[in-house]
Amino acid sequence: MHISEGVLSGSVLISGGVLAAAGTAIGLKKLDYDRIANVSILSASFFVASLIHVPVGPSNVHLVLNGIVGLLLGWAAFPAILVALSLQAVLFQFGGITSLGVNTIIMAAPAVICHYMFRPMIWEKPVLSWVSGFASGFFAVFMSAILVGVALMSTDENFLEISSLVVITHTPIMVIEGIVTAFFITFLKKVQPSMLPGNR
Repeated sequence: MHISEGVLSGSVLISGGVLAAAGTAIGLKKLDYDRIANVSILSASFFVASLIHVPVGPSNVHLVLNGIVGLLLGWAAFPAILVALSLQAVLFQFGGITSLGVNTIIMAAPAVICHYMFRPMIWEKPVLSWVSGFASGFFAVFMSAILVGVALMSTDENFLEISSLVVITHTPIMVIEGIVTAFFITFLKKVQPSMLPGNR
């Protein structure tokens, strides 16, 4: 779901960079430094999930895991995702340095939104907990795909077709991410509940 180098207009790149810097600053300020190990593990998971990808126009289809990252980290998802995207851009040329800010917003903003939407349900009955995990994984990818489309169309209206294609091709990923996130949350509740927000 990375937007490649040289696709977006200067104004979109600058706006994305400013918003990403603001989100990262908030994330670092809210980060509990006792949880840096958790942040590192989730950042690494996010990094690895994108290694297998299929190019679609100026973007890619691959597992994202931003729903899991957002659900567990909240605002700390911004620095975690920024680090992973930076390494992907430098080591594998996924995305790019100039589009780093926009790509961070595309992945991290939905993650934070899902954190606040679905975190309260984690500690409810098992069915609701599973639903919260699925919804977080599903909607994080859905919102990211929408943001890719918004970024592309803000550059040029002719990107409408490609924007629609990005959303459509990510539909199976949304379902897979939802299932993976739901099982991950259920597993953590059993074996490592301290990793979950609002730990009881």
